[in-house]
Amino acid sequence: MSSSTKRGAAFAAAVLACCLLAGCGGMVEDTMEVDTTETAAARSPVAPPTEPAKPPEPVWQPIFNGKDLTGWTVGGRDLAGLTSSKGGSGWVVEDGVLVRGAGGGYIWTKERFADFVLDFEFNTTGNSGVFFRTDNTRNCVATGIEMQIEKKGGPGRRHGLGAIYDCLAPSEEVGKPGEWNHATLTCNDNKITVVMNGKRIIDMDLDKWDTPRKNPDGSGNKFGTALKDFKRDGHIGLQDHGHQVMYRNIRIRKL
Repeated sequence: MSSSTKRGAAFAAAVLACCLLAGCGGMVEDTMEVDTTETAAARSPVAPPTEPAKPPEPVWQPIFNGKDLTGWTVGGRDLAGLTSSKGGSGWVVEDGVLVRGAGGGYIWTKERFADFVLDFEFNTTGNSGVFFRTDNTRNCVATGIEMQIEKKGGPGRRHGLGAIYDCLAPSEEVGKPGEWNHATLTCNDNKITVVMNGKRIIDMDLDKWDTPRKNPDGSGNKFGTALKDFKRDGHIGLQDHGHQVMYRNIRIRKL
């Protein structure tokens, strides 16, 4: 091989080596850029996942304020600011207690309630009742459900103290005659429970009352409409059945 040919070959090899080095350098630079970016990302603080906001807890609200009859009606008449429903008689507020007097009539909340926990105390010499989810207060016996208030030893079974009137008897009689009794009534869609003086005495599923005038055990009741088809909201009412009865510390928590 001539010297000129050798010099040409050497030059060509040198050019090829430079090209290869330039390409590798670009690759190295590209790799370094990726590494640098990934390193920067790794150093960036990562925000912790946010938890969804929790809904506010249901709060108790008094539906009898212990001072007057605000929030209640009798015969459609608003009793706001009054301390008696009938000019000194009827339902009367005495020392924070709601007392049934002569000619009181049924007394109703102005507001309707659907799903709730109703907590109250009562003292009675005989028959009364707490109506709930009552659609038409002028026809409460057909459009409302009643938790029976009665003295201990009164009518038993489905008409006794704590019963869901004419539909379901309490599991036991836990009333304290002549004393204040504590009751908690819970309505949550089709489920109804009653706790009285610390004992759960009613556990009811309205969907099982699917036939007019009949209870799930085959016994009869007064309702021409199956309870499962009742409206699941309505007024709360206290019954005047001619006996002495008192209520206090009536409060509600909406569910």
